[in-house]
Amino acid sequence: MNVSTAFPWRTVVALFIGACLVAASFQAVAVVLPITATFNPDPSNPQKNEFKNTTRDVGFCWDYPAICKSYGIFSLRSHANVGVQGAIQPNQEDVRKGAMIKTPAAWRTLTVLNRETGEPATVEVRIAGMGGVYRLSDAATELTGEPGYVGAHTALWGSDWRTAPGPCVAIGTTTYYGPTGFQFFWLTPEETVCGKQAKFLIPGFGYESLDFTYELRTPDPLKMSSGIYHGTQVYSIGPGGDFDLGDVVAPSDNIIQLDFTLTVEHTLKVEIPPGGNRVELLPQGGWQAWLQHGRKPTRLFRDQTFNISASSRFKMNLECEYTQDGKTCSLREPVSGHIVPLNVSVSLPRGLSDANGLAVERRPLLRDGSGTGLFQPVFYVERRPGTLHFEIPPDAVAQMIRPERQLQYSGNVTVIWDSDI
Repeated sequence: MNVSTAFPWRTVVALFIGACLVAASFQAVAVVLPITATFNPDPSNPQKNEFKNTTRDVGFCWDYPAICKSYGIFSLRSHANVGVQGAIQPNQEDVRKGAMIKTPAAWRTLTVLNRETGEPATVEVRIAGMGGVYRLSDAATELTGEPGYVGAHTALWGSDWRTAPGPCVAIGTTTYYGPTGFQFFWLTPEETVCGKQAKFLIPGFGYESLDFTYELRTPDPLKMSSGIYHGTQVYSIGPGGDFDLGDVVAPSDNIIQLDFTLTVEHTLKVEIPPGGNRVELLPQGGWQAWLQHGRKPTRLFRDQTFNISASSRFKMNLECEYTQDGKTCSLREPVSGHIVPLNVSVSLPRGLSDANGLAVERRPLLRDGSGTGLFQPVFYVERRPGTLHFEIPPDAVAQMIRPERQLQYSGNVTVIWDSDI
């Protein structure tokens, strides 16, 4: 008794998430910065279901990669040169009239959409810090009368910018300072102003460069379909903006636009052992009990193992050469035309669950896919064994056993693993 089975699976197309949306209503010049992240299942670390940020660091994290790694942050350069601008009066009580930084430090949520299907996913981003090199109109030694550069910059503010005003926290080691410039970087844990009060008149103050660091919270890639997603986060920079540098400094480019591209490359692969595409249903222990002792079998079955690798959601269903009820497959005896039902079910390895998070044990497979419309990985499964169960119901077995005749029932059954959900 032979059951011919074919086992195709549908290759998962790489999923990329990208975002390039410019809001036409903004009458402003924007600094557009791309952020990219990728998910590839890692057989050596299947429990790690995270995107990898593939954006090249510019600015602070390029100079201090170990520090950024310890804080889980990344950096971009928003402005190459803001230029020396307004004056700062000594001992100014109004923090907005001095040197100040405020960033959008709270988490913000944006939606990214699958380019092909419109499927949404959620990304969260927060600005974790800001820094760069401040620039003075005159040498610090001339403004303060202090002879050395470090001493002059310290005297100018009471403490140099390696000491951040609370709640900001200075990180990194200053690698550049000179007559008119001083490098700094401050973490901004809260959406609160961090300001420095000048102790001497500064005729002009600005920034030679501005960097910011950011943190990301990306979606669970195992719950996303393959494809390309797009999303954008827009910030204003300037007096009263999301990035607020006070009233003295106002960049000409007053929009910072983050364009997100997240790439997911899923795996769905099923391997059938050699010869596994032909399934022979047998009684428990074979036919010897009937041939030698006349005991009719009550069960005809076969368990066929397979190996599955999966990082994506998928569904399963059947295609049948013969069917009696339109839902399940059948086998047919060609001479008499007699048809009997064939029950097909599946057991999946640990790490793959159904839509309710339950283990998959002998789950019936049907032509319409009902009950098997969503299987999902808890973690990446790499070449783990599963089982297809084939069985003829006992009442049908009794109809098939004819001592006086040798009969052969057969039929083609196609089992489909489909990631297109």
